[in-house]
Amino acid sequence: MTSADEFVLQLLIDKGIVDSAAIEAARTKAAEQPSEGNLDTDTLELMVAEHAVTQLQIAQALAEEFNMDVVDLADVRVSAEALELLPYELASRYKVFPLEADDNEVELAVYDPLDMDAIDSISHVIQRSITCRVAPLEDIEKAIHQYYDGAQAGKVDSMFSGLEEVAADELDLPTGEEGDVGEDEAPIIRYVHMVISEALKRRASDIHMEPLEKRFHEVENPPKRLQPSIVSRIKLMADVSIAEKRVPLDGRINIKVGPKVIDLRVSTLPTAFGESIVMRILDKEGLNLGLPELGFFSDDQATFERIIAMPDGVFLVTGPTGSGKSTTLYSALNCINHPDRKIITVEDPVEYEMPGVNQVQVRRDVGMTFSAALRSMLRQAPNIIMVGEIRDKETAEIAINAALTGHMVFSTLHTNDAPSAISRLVDIGIKPFLVAAALRAVLAQRLVRRICPNCKQAHTPDEKLLSSLGIRSDQALDANFMLGKGCPKCNSTGFRGRVGVFEMFTMSEELQQMVYENASLVALRNKSKEMGMRTMREDGIRKVIAGVTTPEEVLHSTVAEPV
Repeated sequence: MTSADEFVLQLLIDKGIVDSAAIEAARTKAAEQPSEGNLDTDTLELMVAEHAVTQLQIAQALAEEFNMDVVDLADVRVSAEALELLPYELASRYKVFPLEADDNEVELAVYDPLDMDAIDSISHVIQRSITCRVAPLEDIEKAIHQYYDGAQAGKVDSMFSGLEEVAADELDLPTGEEGDVGEDEAPIIRYVHMVISEALKRRASDIHMEPLEKRFHEVENPPKRLQPSIVSRIKLMADVSIAEKRVPLDGRINIKVGPKVIDLRVSTLPTAFGESIVMRILDKEGLNLGLPELGFFSDDQATFERIIAMPDGVFLVTGPTGSGKSTTLYSALNCINHPDRKIITVEDPVEYEMPGVNQVQVRRDVGMTFSAALRSMLRQAPNIIMVGEIRDKETAEIAINAALTGHMVFSTLHTNDAPSAISRLVDIGIKPFLVAAALRAVLAQRLVRRICPNCKQAHTPDEKLLSSLGIRSDQALDANFMLGKGCPKCNSTGFRGRVGVFEMFTMSEELQQMVYENASLVALRNKSKEMGMRTMREDGIRKVIAGVTTPEEVLHSTVAEPV
């Protein structure tokens, strides 16, 4: 029993509204018919349902106890300014209704004056002090439905007219909200769900909502004044504090779209004009991608499979943020995830949950850093280790030592190309001879958009464009150049999905000797190219010739080799 529920029940006895025998009888009956809620809440609900007490009597008892007024919401003249100030999300979640508002203060009708956390959260969000009057819960819920879903719904819906609504059978809400989507649903909620659904239909990887001075920028540009309500809705779904707007926050939204389960990794960032929100879409089906779907041609795929099957060493994937490094590593782990292999990962954050893999979440607030987690992982006797990112000397040293003692280590690094990973490790503080001994390969990658297979057609690119890309005339003669003309499946963009362009740097005895002798980056790059390494630009050219992507995409995503 919570202290608040105990207080209300005891208050009803003290006021002579009910006797202890009636409460005990209700408790017994509630226990015989258990439900999902808290037992005491069920007891109160049961007593109200059986007319042993009314919600008005409960409100009057609480008001008298705290020297507050009881408000009759049926006789209240609703303040448009107060409705505008208090978002529907707050009113609905905390079961409060705004009565009056000025520049400093808002008066609320509440049913539970003991819930100080709710009052404090609302005060932080709307940046006003709060005064309270008590009203029955059923009156508050009726007022919320009438004034938010009624008067304001028409206004907000008209602003979003023409935008597709999300059907309840397409998009399931986060845990605890299933079944809430319907005709009477608040427009803000429908709008947020529509944005998520539309992003999934477009196969987007991220959803960006950026606050500007006079507008709230998203694909459809909703009115600036709706920004607080939209941000609050997303933060509630991600289970992060809606009151805290001063520091960045991270959360997760788990939704079901048809048969698929989608995770959204939510990041908020305070800016001059409000909170910026980015939702990274994590589709678990990406784990089941085969290597050809990632963009590997057969020769590169054979090399990749050979490397990830090695018993020890370090394999690095490099590239900027958003270049698909995590997807590549997860796909690699999925390929080699067998019962006879123990795999442990340390990530920040854990992006995908993989069956059969021990995944560790970095938590710096309690000292669980990459290096601390990695050090502890080695005592678990794993065969394969994945470190989300090598960021410092300590993490790099532990990873290198793990590779030298019989473990296969996968990780990521931020470098522009594959050979640069060696100089980066040396710059961090790893001795060149250790890098030479432990490193097995480095894969650099970028992402380019894939031409829509539904509307692709033969195309002859401009000769100057081909020349700037480095495609020779003899290559162009046998090329299968394609272009997407646009169709409903690709949202008339001509592209559907993305594919990687890769640069695979594999160690050999000659390269090991050069690394040991601290050879220059230019020398390493030239030697690896002599031994057959294709640059990302060259791999992109192969994909243009094969009709997978366009010259513009490769020019935009890769750089030419210096002459």
